[in-house]
Amino acid sequence: MDKFKTILNIASKQTNLGFGLVALMTAGGEQIFSSVAFKCPCNDLNFLYGMVFLLVPALALLLLGYILSKKMWKLLTGLWYNRAKLYGWKNLAVTCMAFFQISSTALVAPSSWIAVALLNGNYYECAMSGINVSLYNQHVCRDVNTDLDCATKLHMFPCDKRHEEVLRILRSQSQILGWLVITSVMLSSLLIICLARCNSPISYQQLKFWMVYAQEESDLMDLYTNKHAMELAERNLKSFFNQTEPENVITPSNKDWEKISALYKFSTKDHFYSTLHRYVETNLEGDDGIRMVSVRSNEQTDNPAVLHFVDGGMVSM
Repeated sequence: MDKFKTILNIASKQTNLGFGLVALMTAGGEQIFSSVAFKCPCNDLNFLYGMVFLLVPALALLLLGYILSKKMWKLLTGLWYNRAKLYGWKNLAVTCMAFFQISSTALVAPSSWIAVALLNGNYYECAMSGINVSLYNQHVCRDVNTDLDCATKLHMFPCDKRHEEVLRILRSQSQILGWLVITSVMLSSLLIICLARCNSPISYQQLKFWMVYAQEESDLMDLYTNKHAMELAERNLKSFFNQTEPENVITPSNKDWEKISALYKFSTKDHFYSTLHRYVETNLEGDDGIRMVSVRSNEQTDNPAVLHFVDGGMVSM
């Protein structure tokens, strides 16, 4: 689980390497799973058995992708308590866009599983040999000797390698579907990337800087959170066991945590790169009592929804 989470975290950066690692690990898992656990029953359960092995692991990988997504829980945490976030078409559209971006990352492993499983052909071969559709069975058995009664005994063929001709037809259909899945995923990814880039209000280099900053901030946030939590726990334990007054440890308030936990909408008017950046620049006062503000642009451009989220929400190449 920890290794899968590490790979998923790499993929959450939306790099080609991260997606490639997830796809490669899923493909290897499918090959091992197919050779070790899958045994076609060769009876009336063929269709159900084959489809379960083809689709249920993909569904499990999709759910696991949602569970291990930081952005998923950043979006949902406190959503019912702060239901005002869902009021209005604008907030609802922002939430739906964020969920779409989360799903685009979570779908890498399931689509890889389905594509590799179809190219392998074992699950499809077992499932379609048990389908109870006369027209399809007759189509598969059209070139087979009629004395074998192929259409009615098709469910037995995966366990009998003497009927390699029929099984080869089923595997060829499976592999065609597998390549169609791969092509569809690649084409849709290309269209989404093109759409995102064409609607970008910022340059390529600034977009790249934004992504690097977001990742560095996320890594340092985890580091500082662990460090500060350890200091607070150590302070409390020392005070308890030594029966002394606790030292003063400053911890952000609930409102402060709420302000930096929201999904950030990028704006070309204010040069902030995250909710934390905006909080530090606008909410903390300096020694002279004047609030620190970021350098502002005179541009008033509204930004498309595809660039609204700084924490892993963009498609990057």
